[in-house]
Amino acid sequence: MPRIGVIGSLVWDEIHGRDPAAGVVEEWGGIAYALSSLDAHLAPEWEIVPLIKVGSDLADQARVFLGSLSRLAPGARCIEVPVPNNRVVLHYQSAERRCERMAGGVPAWNWAELGPLLVDLDALYVNFLSGFEMCFGTAEALRRGFSGPIYADLHSLLLGMQGDGMRVLQPLPNAAGWFGCFDIIQVNEDEMNQLGPDPLSLAAAMLSVGVSTLLVTLGPKGAVYVTAKAGNGTGNAGPIRTALVAAEPVPTPLDPTGCGDVFGAAVFSHLLAGQPLEAAVAAGIKAGARNLTYRGASGLSRHLRGGLVSL
Repeated sequence: MPRIGVIGSLVWDEIHGRDPAAGVVEEWGGIAYALSSLDAHLAPEWEIVPLIKVGSDLADQARVFLGSLSRLAPGARCIEVPVPNNRVVLHYQSAERRCERMAGGVPAWNWAELGPLLVDLDALYVNFLSGFEMCFGTAEALRRGFSGPIYADLHSLLLGMQGDGMRVLQPLPNAAGWFGCFDIIQVNEDEMNQLGPDPLSLAAAMLSVGVSTLLVTLGPKGAVYVTAKAGNGTGNAGPIRTALVAAEPVPTPLDPTGCGDVFGAAVFSHLLAGQPLEAAVAAGIKAGARNLTYRGASGLSRHLRGGLVSL
């Protein structure tokens, strides 16, 4: 069976202001949203292999969460490390704007650790939820040492961290070098603005260093793609194509947390199944909209499939 490796951070979220009536909510976040989306959207033959370090204080809870996924490869687990797990305090100022403060000490992967774990994998989904999942040197080694397609959501690579743990947008040093490490890159609108003032020139720069497809999520407006590959975005080179794939309004949105993660994992799942790029992006937008009608990552996989969830 083909296997997809997933690199990211399981984060314990403390959420303020998302639902004033509910008060403060604590639950799994971070890569939990992408894992749930992969679990719901991968073609039946695919299995998920988490390449995720988790702090010893939350290792038991992480095992429970992974056990709720139906597509997990037999014996797959997180790697327990003897440090506090990453935790994030989120304060929502509006449905789309929030500030976050992070604490924790989960260390980055180095190539000596990561390389041997990739041997039996066919694709790789990387989501920089902390921004410290790997350094640039490890990403370079990953590009050289792994021949399958690599999807990367750059996200927190574009977030600095102040002394109190508050995350702030910042430009990405050596951006062109990072771009060349991945096949498909996802950013949101704010992150795109940190990368450069001219989106078209930036997209062309990405494509020139080997990126096949750039995806920019635009919240309720949908997503834009730019690609120089034919078909599903992983085939032979063709003329550069770009388009906006619009989203439909969600009448009663509950929670925007994790929508970008759900979107990206759904897009990659459909691309791996051989779907055309535009159809995959449309499916990702639909998945993100469905995530808006649910709170949290526990039980999310079943909700994304359209099933009823008992909480």
